[in-house]
Amino acid sequence: MEQRKQEEYAEENWMQITFAAKSENEGFARVSVASFLTQLSSLDPTIEELADIKTAVSEAVTNCIIHGYNQRGGTIWMAGTLTGRKLRVSITDEGRGIKDIKQALEPLFTTRPDLERSGMGFSFMEAFMDQVEVVSAPGKGTSVTMKKKIGR
Repeated sequence: MEQRKQEEYAEENWMQITFAAKSENEGFARVSVASFLTQLSSLDPTIEELADIKTAVSEAVTNCIIHGYNQRGGTIWMAGTLTGRKLRVSITDEGRGIKDIKQALEPLFTTRPDLERSGMGFSFMEAFMDQVEVVSAPGKGTSVTMKKKIGR
C-alpha cells in the first residue's frame, strides 16, 4: 500500500525532443526514449521492456517519415512523461495525415506497397505497449500516443 501511494504521488518527469524526419534519426529517437527511462535507478526497466518501447517508438517515427512526409523531410516531435512507473510517449508529425484511422490500424494494411512496407507498424506498437491512441486529420498530421507501465 505504501509503495502505491508513493507511485501515485511521484513527481512527474518529462522530455520533449524535436528532430528532422530523416531515417537516420529513427535510432536517435530509440536511444533517447531508452535514456529517459533508464535515468532512474528505482525504475529499473527490464531489457525486454526497453526493447519493446524502443521498437514501438521506432515504428511510430518510421510511420512519420515514410507515410506522413513521404520521405520528403519535415519535423517530428517526441514528448514523454514518466509518472511513477507509467510511461507516456507521443510521436507527432505535421504530414499528410490518415484518412481512415480504423483501416490504418488493420494488420497488413499499407499505403506504401511500392516500398514493400509490411503494414504491421501499428500492430507492433499495440503488441509492445499497453495502450496506443492515434489522432489524425488529413493534411494536418498525426499524433500517436503510447502508454506502458514499467515493472509489472
